[in-house]
Amino acid sequence: MAREYNPHGRARGGAKAWAPAFDRAQRPTGLAFPDGVAGAAGWLRGLLSKWLLAELAPGRLVPWVPIVFGTGIACYFAADREPHLWTVLLLAAGALAFAFVARRSVVGFPLAVGITGLLAGLAVGTLHTTRISHPILQTPIASATLSGFVEVREERERSDRIVIRVERFDGLGTPSAPQRVRVAVRKGSAPPVGAYVEIKAHLSPPMQPLRPGGYDFARDMYFQKIGASGYALGAVRIKPPTAPAGFWLRYATIVEGIRETIDDRIRALLPGDRGSIASALITGKRDAISTPINDAMYVSSLAHVLSISGYHLG
Repeated sequence: MAREYNPHGRARGGAKAWAPAFDRAQRPTGLAFPDGVAGAAGWLRGLLSKWLLAELAPGRLVPWVPIVFGTGIACYFAADREPHLWTVLLLAAGALAFAFVARRSVVGFPLAVGITGLLAGLAVGTLHTTRISHPILQTPIASATLSGFVEVREERERSDRIVIRVERFDGLGTPSAPQRVRVAVRKGSAPPVGAYVEIKAHLSPPMQPLRPGGYDFARDMYFQKIGASGYALGAVRIKPPTAPAGFWLRYATIVEGIRETIDDRIRALLPGDRGSIASALITGKRDAISTPINDAMYVSSLAHVLSISGYHLG
């Protein structure tokens, strides 16, 4: 019970309930933290708030954009099924529009940019897969005759390997011919890049992972636009081309010619694995390094020196 206060100096009677009020001794103690824990929680909350405000300063969150973009790409590869292209494109466009609208919000804008980057990574993965879509060999073919341009030439320890851009494919029971095939040929018989060849080969579909969660050979070949792999059943015959090579193949031929010239020069002056390692660091051609040296590099954790990053390190 209380009297209502009158600013003119008179008390006006009336009943009015007090707002619930408890002093410290009357407050329920079931959810109360000890003073030390409460102090530490307050300090931690203040520290996190300070860090958050610092990170929200202009430009501080920019390095996180490629991280969320890469996370979106990882989400694409982790998906159980192929995302619908137009769905992810519309979601990414909507997130971008929302980020533009929320550009004046201190907290909303960084969150919108993060969501946009995530969806953009998902959309790029889906778009790239749709763009490079190509036929994949579904069943093995004991003998197929194919002809086309050599796009990649690799020298290996026991055999060579070439990637052929198929122009003509003759395989019984094949509804659609792969656009590119990777074929192992006899050591020293691989033709140069840009040559038009005809070959008879045993072909198989891209190999699936050897164990659950293992390296996915088929996925790697798919993104290289290779639809089958196998080995030659005879000699590789170089033929006059029946179709134009195209600009990119002519460009690849010139670049490969320069690499071959540098590689031959280095290995002429430095024979053996010394020249092979030197050439790998300069030209990226690692095929001539012997197996014992490769194994030693892996065992000593120095194999990365021969990779692209190793080239920059060198």
